Amino acid sequence: MFARNSLVRSVPKSNCSSPFPLLTTTFFNFNLSSSNRLTTTRVKNLCCCNSMEGRAGGNKVEKEEKISNNNSNLPNLNQVQQLINNDSTGGWDKCWEQALTPWDLGGPTPVILNLLKTGALPKGRVLIPGCGSGHDVVAIAGPERYVVGLDISENALNKARELFSSSQNASHYAFVKEDFFTWNPPSLFDLIFDYTFFCAIEPSKRPAWASRIHDLLKPDGELITLMFPIDDYIGGPPYKVSVADYEEVLHSMEFKAISVIDNELAVGARKGREKLGRWKRSLAESCL
Repeated sequence: MFARNSLVRSVPKSNCSSPFPLLTTTFFNFNLSSSNRLTTTRVKNLCCCNSMEGRAGGNKVEKEEKISNNNSNLPNLNQVQQLINNDSTGGWDKCWEQALTPWDLGGPTPVILNLLKTGALPKGRVLIPGCGSGHDVVAIAGPERYVVGLDISENALNKARELFSSSQNASHYAFVKEDFFTWNPPSLFDLIFDYTFFCAIEPSKRPAWASRIHDLLKPDGELITLMFPIDDYIGGPPYKVSVADYEEVLHSMEFKAISVIDNELAVGARKGREKLGRWKRSLAESCL
């Protein structure tokens, strides 16, 4: 999380000198076609310079075409995907080693901070799969919540340990290097928070993801999913998601949605592309 939580609204539009000032703070904030090129519809959302947008239509098209054909300032998405698609386990570690982590916000997820502030986050044991550099882990951890940050990348966890080596909450969390799909913890969890994990796994593994959520969560526990990217493009990771994608695999595990709402606190170009879902097992199963 290298951008230290800088948000889109913090960049003065009138002084923007680069069309890509926010890409290091957002998780693949552009659509992909089959040729892995930027689409002009998403480019409009990425450009923050009012002076360019205020010019004649011909200049705007020219600007968009220039951005579409100039990837020099973009995170190398092709390289990220190549690393991961060639090695689904070691590829993530290589991404962290090479600082190819455009999904890393550089701070806690704003909606999580809001849930904490409003007292709407369950207490107890918490699991965050794919925790990365650990900002959400440390933000949630405290006397009322013990948090396990799980990741398959040793480099990601090393970064997390480095960032929070002097944290006062150290006794309330742990970073664990394990595979989510095979890991067997000593105790179940009251809360699982999934953000940029579901979309990072191959769609064929989503039923297995739901099964593991079922196995790792207490019968009366809660799953919170920050669904992203709700979009329409080909390829991944990140793979496109929809509410129906979650429902399809979670309903088979007897989970029902408590609520699904737009994430009004989404960061930057993620705005309009995220929904916050809260899930619990059906009462019938919970009473067994």
